[in-house]
Amino acid sequence: MPAMNSYSNPCLTCGACCAFYRASFYWGETDDAPTGTVPAELTEQLNDFYCVMKGTNQPNPRCIALHGVIGENVFCTIHARRSSVCREFDASWVSGIPNERCDKARAAWGLSPLLPDAWTRSEDLLKAT
Repeated sequence: MPAMNSYSNPCLTCGACCAFYRASFYWGETDDAPTGTVPAELTEQLNDFYCVMKGTNQPNPRCIALHGVIGENVFCTIHARRSSVCREFDASWVSGIPNERCDKARAAWGLSPLLPDAWTRSEDLLKAT
């Protein structure tokens, strides 16, 4: 049973941003650097200072760390070690405001934009069933 203060996370049934945008970030975020965390073997060099997650620097991007089916059930295999560009990408309404980039990625995959109630508390979900 989920914790009573937890929230449903629509990102776990989406994944559109991970299969729509290029995920580029400073190379020092990879584990090739002393304080980096992103597995370097999952990245490609973009230029002298930036790298990208493999699979995202192409016409039909999909991050190598994304597993599952877009719009159904997905997860990031390196979630705890993901780059700043991924950590800083907010889904629409997670912070109480829409994100046009989230909506655009979802639309590209045939998914409707998230609404404010997408972030429903688990206790509300339990009451509804």
